[in-house]
Amino acid sequence: MSTRDLVRSAGVIGAGGAGFPTHVKLNTDAEYVLLNGAECEPLLRVDQQLMETHPEAVLEGLLLAKETVGAAHAIIGVKVSHPEVIQTLRETISRKQLPVTVGELPDVYPAGDEQVLVYELTGRIVPETGLPSAVGCVVINAETAYNISAASKGTPVTEKYVTVGGDVPHPFTLCVPVGTPVELLFEAAGCDPETAHALATEDPGTDGSAVVNGGPMMGGLLKPGSDPADRYVTKKTKGLLVLPAEHPLVQKKSKPMAAAKRFNRSACEQCSMCTDLCPRHLLGHSTVPHKMVRAMAYDLPADENVTAAQTCCQCNLCDYFSCPAGIHPRMANLYYMTKLREEGIKHTPKAEFTADPMRPCRQVPSGRLIARLGLRKYNRPAPLTEELLSAGTVALSLQDHVGAPAIPSVSPGEAVKKGQCIADVPEGSLGAPVHASIDGVVERVTDTHIFVRAERR
Repeated sequence: MSTRDLVRSAGVIGAGGAGFPTHVKLNTDAEYVLLNGAECEPLLRVDQQLMETHPEAVLEGLLLAKETVGAAHAIIGVKVSHPEVIQTLRETISRKQLPVTVGELPDVYPAGDEQVLVYELTGRIVPETGLPSAVGCVVINAETAYNISAASKGTPVTEKYVTVGGDVPHPFTLCVPVGTPVELLFEAAGCDPETAHALATEDPGTDGSAVVNGGPMMGGLLKPGSDPADRYVTKKTKGLLVLPAEHPLVQKKSKPMAAAKRFNRSACEQCSMCTDLCPRHLLGHSTVPHKMVRAMAYDLPADENVTAAQTCCQCNLCDYFSCPAGIHPRMANLYYMTKLREEGIKHTPKAEFTADPMRPCRQVPSGRLIARLGLRKYNRPAPLTEELLSAGTVALSLQDHVGAPAIPSVSPGEAVKKGQCIADVPEGSLGAPVHASIDGVVERVTDTHIFVRAERR
């Protein structure tokens, strides 16, 4: 069986972000395979620690991807702020004489954005609204490479590395079965059972605490009361960051579109700082958030004049850092992206792209970003523990990947073993299979999840 088929059978998807099925990403020809080790979101630690503790597995996965797409080059991008990771990787590469290069990235946000990473490591600019494959590149992250290595040995994705940080007694990074209730992770990080239960079952309010699912920049607020699916770890869960409900970042993430629209109309000075610091604009893309704010203020229609909104990567730098008035340029882009999609209007990309000569001077250092976000007190080590957290019941999502939902192949009362395929997508459909993450019995099957109760010992 080919590596691509093994990756598909193992249910490997992007271990963060949208969860794009990796076997589809590897179904191309490319000149470069780039490993995204930037982990540019503040407070997250998974990829940097996997590269340091499991360098051989990460490198093996990268080289398997390189071979699969026929690439001539394999490059790992790591921030200069992680010298120990760079040293470990280079020592392993040298000892095993591997055809891999480690590229040092500036410690800025968003160094891990795919298009920024491609430019930093190859000097190529991905066309706006395009994919790295347009310039001969395939990008995977460190945990995905780790999972490719495991898939080559017949081991499916049943476990997930997650950083639990923020306002918790003991921040750490741990390995858990996919589908583990997030409540158990908060308890493992030192939260008392009552607090852990509230974090895992209640939507954020004005009192208590809130949880950011993912990084503080692009992650959303966990809303387990409104969406029970938020109560369980998926293959994409990268971090769970606890913050006080009154924290400014939580308040920004809670802002509804109508309120953002009113605020943008009343406070925007058209200074263009949001555009000047926009990572995509600095690559020569058409992204101009200050103009989208202006268009929103005048209630301009969603037509060909505002399609530049579709070039926005939603990195949130304009909302959370750039704007001196604290308005929401990113949400103006989102507003028009949504309207344009409804109208079926697509942006016509430019033919040529040139990076702004001022780009090196306009990148945002991670330290300054952390300070601006009010997260300095939470920027603590989150050491990795290899001990697998046990779970009494897991809830396995049928669609934590891009594409069609997986179709269950098991029924309530049926015994399953860890690693057993229990749901798959139809032949020819975009998606990934789902595997039991523990030994146990299928408790129930819903439209969205398969619940497995652990086998009693």
